[in-house]
This record gives sequence, C-alpha cells and structure tokens, in this order.
Amino acid sequence: MTKPDNVIKLLLIEDSPDEAEQIISMLRNGGIAVRPSRAANEAELEDLLERQTPDMILCSLGSRDLPLRQSAEAVNRSGKDIALVVYGSSIADNDVVEAFRDGARALALQNRPDHLQMIVRREFEALTMRRSVRRLENALRESERRCSDLLDSSRDPIAYVHEGMHVRANRAYLETFGYEDFEDIESMSILDMVASEDADDFKSLLKRLSKGERPPQKLNLKAQRGDGTTFDAVMEFAEAMYEGEPCQQIVFRQQESDPGTSEELEDLRTKDLITDLFNRHYLTTELDRVVAAANAGKSDQALILLELDNHRTVVDGIGLGNTDLLLGDMANLLRRYLKETDIAGRLGEHTFGIIVHDRGVEAVSQLAESLRKAFEERIFEVGKNSINLTISVAGSLIGEKATNGNAVLDQASITLRTVQAEGGNIARVFDPAAKDKADAEKNRHWLKLIKEALANDGYLLYYQPIISLQGAEGEYYEILLRMKGPKGEILPGFFMPIAEQYDLLPQLDRWVIGTAIRALSEREHGGRKTTFFIKLCPQSLEDPGLLPWVALQLKNARQRGDALVFEMPESKVVTSLKPARAFVRGLEQLHCGFALEQFGSGLNSFQLLKHIPAHYLKVDRSYMADLPKNKENQERIKSMCEQAHNAGKLTIAEFVEDAASMSILFSCGINFVQGNFLQEPEQVMTYDFGGT
Repeated sequence: MTKPDNVIKLLLIEDSPDEAEQIISMLRNGGIAVRPSRAANEAELEDLLERQTPDMILCSLGSRDLPLRQSAEAVNRSGKDIALVVYGSSIADNDVVEAFRDGARALALQNRPDHLQMIVRREFEALTMRRSVRRLENALRESERRCSDLLDSSRDPIAYVHEGMHVRANRAYLETFGYEDFEDIESMSILDMVASEDADDFKSLLKRLSKGERPPQKLNLKAQRGDGTTFDAVMEFAEAMYEGEPCQQIVFRQQESDPGTSEELEDLRTKDLITDLFNRHYLTTELDRVVAAANAGKSDQALILLELDNHRTVVDGIGLGNTDLLLGDMANLLRRYLKETDIAGRLGEHTFGIIVHDRGVEAVSQLAESLRKAFEERIFEVGKNSINLTISVAGSLIGEKATNGNAVLDQASITLRTVQAEGGNIARVFDPAAKDKADAEKNRHWLKLIKEALANDGYLLYYQPIISLQGAEGEYYEILLRMKGPKGEILPGFFMPIAEQYDLLPQLDRWVIGTAIRALSEREHGGRKTTFFIKLCPQSLEDPGLLPWVALQLKNARQRGDALVFEMPESKVVTSLKPARAFVRGLEQLHCGFALEQFGSGLNSFQLLKHIPAHYLKVDRSYMADLPKNKENQERIKSMCEQAHNAGKLTIAEFVEDAASMSILFSCGINFVQGNFLQEPEQVMTYDFGGT
C-alpha cells in the first residue's frame, strides 16, 4: 500500500475522460494513492506543470490531442524531475523505441492492471530515490564544507592519504613537518614523513593496507620533518573518503611522556567506564564502517542487541546504588562468549550491543541463544543480593542492501521490542534474506485460518450506526466483518488481502450477506425498521448465482429487499463497469439499494452515475482529514452534495472525527454521517443461525 504521506500527484494525458477514470481506478484498486489531474491540451499541461508540479505523468500512447513528444518537451522546458510513463493496450516494437526516444522513462500495458501498477510503483520509488539522492548530495557537500573548515581549524596534524600519497593536509600538519603550502607535499609519499629506522616497517604496513587489511588504530614511530629532524610520534588511522575515493585519514600526535596517561585518555574517549566495554559513540561509528564493508561485498556480519528484562523491577530489588555493579558483572559474562574480532559496547542504560564478524546466520543465532541461556542460568551476586535475571536478545544480519548503521540498529531494535512484547527471555535474529520465505509461510498460515473459519462459522459481524442529519426514518448501520481469533477478534486488514489473493472473497461475501439478513430479520421482528449497508467485492459481481441466492435468502427470512444496501468503492466499480451495471439492475428488481464508496476520488465521479444508478454516495475519506481547517474540502463537499441532491442521490460522510466536522457537514447538506467519534462498531447479537 502507498503510505498516506506518499500520495502520488498524477497528471494524465488521455483524450478520453472515461479512459482516464479507468486508469485512476486501476491504480487505486492496487492500493496506490493518487491525486489526479488531467491535461487535454498543451496550455493545460503547461499550467499544471507550473501550478501543481506532478510527480508523474501518465501519457496515452495513442493521444492525438497531446502527443508524447510534445509532452516530453514541455516537461524538459519546466526543468523539473517528473517521471514520464507511457501506456497503451497494444504496444509494437517500433512504439517502444519511439517512446523511449521521445523521452519516456517506462512503458506500461493498459490491459494489464497489475503491470501498470508495478510500473507506477517502480517509477515513483525511483523518483523518490532520485530526490533523496539530491538531498543527500546537498547535505554531503555541506558536511564536506564544514569538515574542511574543521580540518583547517584543528590543532591536530591531519592528512588524507590515497595509495600512499598525500591528497589533503591541514595547516597544523604542514607546520608540524615544516612546510609552507600543501603544494610542497602534494606529490610526496607519506613514507617521506617517517624516519629511516621505521621506514621498512611502515612500507610493509602500506602494502598490507593496499590489499584491504584494516589499519592498526595506533602506530608508534619516529616522524621526520622537512629539515631532516625527527620526533617521536603516534600515528592514528581511520578509513575515510576524499573526493569520492577511499583513503586513510592519518593523525600525527606527539608521544606522551607518560604512556599510561595516553592510554587513560584513549579509554576515556572510547570506553564506557562502568562496564569497560566500548561506549555508544565508538560502537555506532564501527557499525557504520561495518555497513560500508557490507555494501562493498563483505558478508557474515551482524549486530546483536541485549537488554535486561524487567529492568525497573530488578533495579528496585537490588537498589539503585548496586546497578553499576550488576552492569559490570553482565559485561564480564558477555565477554566470555565473544571472539577477538567481535566488538561489544554499551548502547543505553541497560542495553548492550555486539558487532560480530565472520559468522553466518546459524552462528549468529547460536551465539544469541548461548547468551540468553548463560544469563538465565547465572546467579548474580550483587551486594547482599543473589539474583537470577533474564535478557532479551535480538540480532540483525548486515547485508549488502543495508543503507546505514542507523537502519541496522533500528531493525535490531524492532526485533528486540518484539521479543520483549512476547514476554522476554527470547533470542531471535532477523535475516533480511529470509523475509520473503517468512512472508510466504505467513500467507499459508492465514489461508488456513480463513478456510477453517469459513468451514466452522469462525467469523463475527459488527455494525456501526449511520446517523441521519436530516431526520430520515428508521435505523441505518454498516456491516463490518471480523474473524474469531485465539486472543480476540481479528480485523479484516489482516485476512482480507489473503482472501482476495486466493479468490475467497465471494465466499466471505455470501457468509456476510446470509448472516446479516438473518440478523436483520431478528431486529425487525422486534419492531425496529433497519437498513444494513453490506460491502461487496468485485469478484462477486461475476457470480451469476449471487442475485438469485440473495432473493432466496430474503424470501426464507421473509425480509424486505430495501432493507439491504450493497456498497462498493467507486474505483472498483469503474474497472468492473459492465458487471456492476448488470448487478445494480438486478438489485433494483429485488428492491435493494446500492452505494458508491470513496465517491469523489476520480476525475469526474458524477459521470459514473450515468452508468450506475446508485442510491447513496459515500464521500471519499480524504475530504474528512482536518475538515474544520480545510476550506477547499468544505467547498468540494458542499458542491458534491448539491450535485447529488439534484440527481436524487443521498450522501454519507464517513470517518467523522469531531463535533466541528459534524456542524460543517450539516451546513454542506450531507444526509448521513458515520465514524468512531459518533459510535464505534459493536458486535451484532449472536443468534443460532445454523448453516449459511
């Protein structure tokens, strides 16, 4: 699904308004949120490019009013990055060549909705990526400028070295070695800065670095100035990039007279003093380097997070003063399970992180489980307390597609919170490569649940009042479906997509209709005139036996037909126009009503009423967002109500969120309102219905 904040601003170049509506409906039916507009000529195109700046242009291959080349030239003149996609029902080889030559980024098959949806998603993702890259490039240039300023102002002698040669050095570096300008050392090897007695060892180091070996963090040697004098120095290495090329950042420091003091300062900079593990800054910096290595093709790396379960209860039990002692003991236990190449640190108050190298998914999972088990079995002696505790362990493999260290940390954190929500004392490793397999298994699980629920009456009906603002007689409700679950009712968003994928929606429709009719009969036997709105899927329109079956259900329940209103989204009706028209005609014979949901989401929604004689129009929920402050939406709703009433249609506003919206909708002329603000859905009373 397209996220609500990722609505695609879509400009259609299509001679036929009806065809344009079809395209919009295809996209909406695929879960793609679009804000459409249409250009019928070059002037309209120029105006829309200037005023709205669309994200994407969908251009019909057969457009005569505005050919592709003309559209592409207008886009080029605008100077804006807009995805230009061509579509057509039958595309010949020459059409493909000409389309790309004229400026199209992609071609989509109009008679294959799935292909059109895939192309639109892909091109929008590519556009979003291009925009992100431009923002990152701007941010990178700004960061490089600031880094350059910081480098020049630093008192530490710093140089950047590529393949043993200087490519950048700051003023402190030049002064330390006795040079006036960078040009004096630009073609000079870093070897020239090392005294002869250490030159051979340093040359060997450079060879190892050229083969991809990681540099030491520090190297003690004698440095040599330009005048031949030497001094004792400490070289610090860090991997870096300069003008797009990988290089080494080298910092020269004068050796401290007291080596112990230097070591203490280093510990203060990189270590967590309570646990003697690395601190958060050091660990996250290393994580970024590991991700960069993964992007370059290195495998078998992972991040593992450990967190104490029930932290607050544990601290209350041992006392705040003993917390540091416990953390130190936890760190000591942690070290026993690590290799020399692993890097462990303290990321938070009671959260530890480990960067592991040269371990595949099984080895990482085994390490995570070993750590969990070790903590579970250990009795910690803290002050006068002997305590047993548990931890939650979550790992995330670091693959080539990892974007940055924060993304890996976020994924591991999500996995950690998941296992904690399941009760803690669990070890779990997230493997991005296994996600597709897990999704397939999840789908099979849901498919089994859906079929079992159909066979064993495992569904429930809820209803939500639809309240009349104009004093209509009787009670009106929308019927909503839920599945019975082991821990409560399951919302349709979890199981309906799977049911649609495996063509089970028509069976669910029949279950809902049959159960609703019997519930309706029970209500009306109690003297309450009631109307139920029942959702219908497009596949049910193709079922020739559905209408006779509905007629039989109404007859058996001795129930009037006008108590039922079937509803479908406008976008799905547009793409199933012929069967929808035939179905609505059949409903008229049964005296049942029909409602169009998401009305107003197309280019010209009222045009659809010429083909589908709907009785109710349910205004698209996008008009309800922040309605009291959105004057444009208020005017649009008022206009829709006037057109609907002139056409003899009743209007319904869904998703009403506040009292202010109610007042506005009343003044706009809306007939009915619905939403959780008014009343949340309630379960329909359970009757002994027998079979369906």
